[in-house]
Amino acid sequence: MAEIILKGRKVSKGKVEGEALVSQTPISFTGTVSPETGLVIDRQHELYGASVAGKILVFPVGKGSSVGSNRLYEMKLNKTAPDGIICVRADPVVVVGAIFSDIPMMHKFDGDPLKSIKTGDRVELDADQGIVTVRTPRPVRKESKADRKGK
Repeated sequence: MAEIILKGRKVSKGKVEGEALVSQTPISFTGTVSPETGLVIDRQHELYGASVAGKILVFPVGKGSSVGSNRLYEMKLNKTAPDGIICVRADPVVVVGAIFSDIPMMHKFDGDPLKSIKTGDRVELDADQGIVTVRTPRPVRKESKADRKGK
């Protein structure tokens, strides 16, 4: 099993390990996800029908109104919330929801989590240490000098 290490910034404290659920598109906790069930209910969203409950949710950025913070907290009370959140860039709505809900959250990584993490990978999110460890059955290609020059 291959291992990938990403270093990033803590948004909300804590350490958690679980299965990744990855979305390439933004997520709104007001309208995309049901707080009662944890299911993605937006028929236009790529994760439609999937449950975020108990997962390490990986997505680029949150979207929607400030009610999303309350919805995330409601999900925590209903036991339908993700166990951890990894974003490319944190937005204030998801940040407030994660902090109030005690959901570990990180962002601003040294690599792109949307390219490094796939749905089903085992992920350890240690926000306090600023490290995400991805365990994947996929072969991992090492980044070459040519890859780095292209960035």
